[in-house]
Amino acid sequence: MTDTMAELGRQLIDTFGRGWSKLRVDLIASAFAQEAVFLETPFSEPIRGLDDIRKYWADVPYHQSEVTFTSGEIFAMGPWFSTEFKCVFRRRRTGEWVDARGALFCETADGLITEMRMYWHR
Repeated sequence: MTDTMAELGRQLIDTFGRGWSKLRVDLIASAFAQEAVFLETPFSEPIRGLDDIRKYWADVPYHQSEVTFTSGEIFAMGPWFSTEFKCVFRRRRTGEWVDARGALFCETADGLITEMRMYWHR
């Protein structure tokens, strides 16, 4: 266990980002609690539970390549933390480069993400 929420947030986001960059669903999933909720955008339907979060991310390796994920400073308060992020990748189908930037807002319990909300634009 880490000493502060900011340190825990850094560990979780770095794990999530490594998983996305390496297109490893198991690594992404390791940052989430079993009953976690994931919102891809503020207008998306919530994805509930680790099995459904895995299903969502399982498609990513088929559509993205050459992924680079970076995140900014972690801001923490209580069980929540947030950070800005940048994810650049190539679309496998068209070869087009995508530069997505946004923010992540996460709630935690027992050292794992219980809710992640993504706000992004490309």
